[in-house]
Amino acid sequence: MNKITVIMPVAVKAKLTEKLRARLIDEAVKVAEQMELELKQINIDMQRELEKSPEHEAQIRDFFSREMAPRQGRLDEAHHRKETFEKLALGAEILQGTAERQVELKVGDNIREAMSVEILVEDDKIVAIRS
Repeated sequence: MNKITVIMPVAVKAKLTEKLRARLIDEAVKVAEQMELELKQINIDMQRELEKSPEHEAQIRDFFSREMAPRQGRLDEAHHRKETFEKLALGAEILQGTAERQVELKVGDNIREAMSVEILVEDDKIVAIRS
C-alpha cells in the first residue's frame, strides 16, 4: 500500500473585525448575565433552606457552594473573555473552532504540511485557505 485517505483536523480562524468583536462581546455579556441570575437564584434557594433547617447550616452551605462554583467560574471566564475582546487589535486572528478534511497521503509526503492547514474567515466569508 503506497497511499491512504485519512481525515485530518483543519483550524478555522477568524480575523477580528468590529462586527465580530461586537458579537463576541455580546455573547460574553449574555453568559455573564445568565450566570449572575443563576447565582442570585441559588443564593435565594440557600437562604430559604437555611431558614427551614438552621441546624444543618454547614451541610446546606456546602451543598450550595458546590452548586455555585461552576457558575462563578463561567462568570469569571465571561468577564475575562469580554475584556480580552475589547483589548484585541482589529485584524487579530482568533481560533473559532475546527473542521475536518479528507487527505490522501502517499509514501514520501510531508505529514506536517498535511496537518497544518487552516481556514481564515472574515465576517463569515472565507478569505484564505493556508498551509
